[in-house]
Amino acid sequence: MPLTFGRDISPLREPLRKPSGNSPHILIIGGGVVGLVSAWVMLDRGYRVTVLSKAWASDEQRLTSQIAGALWEYPPAVCGQHTDAISLAHSKRWCMTAYHIWDAIASIPSVSRESGVRMMPSDFFFPCKIEEDPRQASKMAEIMASGVRGFYRGSDIIEDRGVDPSYGAVDAYELMAPIIDTDKAMHWLTSLVESKGARFVTETIREDLIKIEDSLRARFNADVIVNCTGLQSLTLAGDPTVYPIRGGLIRVINDGTAFPKVNAALTITADAAHSSNEIVFLVPRNDNILLIGGITEPREWDLNLTLETPIIRRMRERCEKFLPGLKDAQLDPDYPLAQGLRPFRGSNVRVERELRRAGSRIVHSYGHGGAGWSLSFGCAQDVVALVDETLSGVPARPMAGRLGGRGRMEITASL
Repeated sequence: MPLTFGRDISPLREPLRKPSGNSPHILIIGGGVVGLVSAWVMLDRGYRVTVLSKAWASDEQRLTSQIAGALWEYPPAVCGQHTDAISLAHSKRWCMTAYHIWDAIASIPSVSRESGVRMMPSDFFFPCKIEEDPRQASKMAEIMASGVRGFYRGSDIIEDRGVDPSYGAVDAYELMAPIIDTDKAMHWLTSLVESKGARFVTETIREDLIKIEDSLRARFNADVIVNCTGLQSLTLAGDPTVYPIRGGLIRVINDGTAFPKVNAALTITADAAHSSNEIVFLVPRNDNILLIGGITEPREWDLNLTLETPIIRRMRERCEKFLPGLKDAQLDPDYPLAQGLRPFRGSNVRVERELRRAGSRIVHSYGHGGAGWSLSFGCAQDVVALVDETLSGVPARPMAGRLGGRGRMEITASL
């Protein structure tokens, strides 16, 4: 049964089900969106929760979850080379769970203002008629049947949004999607989880969790450990397939002064573009900031991009050709360039119990790439199921044996 807003989780600053002194205690490692949403779901289920992280959301040293573009997107028609039909099915389930919960959050004015979550038009553009690409036609049909709001398909979107027709956009569709001010949302999530009773611990773990599981559980009196770290899972989960994809976003003033205010997300995604280098990603961050992206640089660990770095200059030029008004855009003087490392994994997103040690009480949720916001609630639902399974003494099984496979969204333009 899907995780449901109101029945399973609440934005109220107290847990839906209050824990007792005997309630199981869960240690969640990771203070990003995946860790905090998992904590939220656990707290409302009546668990006691401690969240351990090396850092927390701040406006000085931003977490990857704050830097992310955070535009919700239905899973692409084409995913990574390791993705199969079952994996894609998981991604669809996870992202639709998140869609409905973000939509519910945005529907409550006071919560929407506090969280920075809004439902806004999200437009996707294509270089040919959608019917000419069977993959895109199939994806569009699924989106229409998925339960998203406000779906509309028509080439008139191109003119309405001011897109330069010479760029090559021929067809387009629109839907209402969650668009999230990640700075505001991360502060809100942190405060919400704390108010529901979570204890926060600032600490960096540098060892494989399997080696320190017993001592860690004893130190925190934890019944289960949930690993929600990103790139740290290279070490914490002993997973050599974890790697970064570097991304960057230019931030410009979007107040209608220098160019017509952009009031919708405008994208040509990786699975629709001629190549991964042709991604266009324009997303209103809030009432005054527009994000310009996106780029994908696998296995680049250094955060040394500048506005003059060639790949960043090409990114801006590409988006200015797509939406000509952007040539007059003024940079955000306080924060002109955001850059970060998306945590990918060679064998797809991992939402799975630890398998290397019989009787282990570790659950993993990592490798979300650029889709942590889009998958958060769906993955958290599965994490809770795995925690329940662990506490019940059910032997651990691979995801393929338990649910039929792993899931992944190859959304790389979101940062």
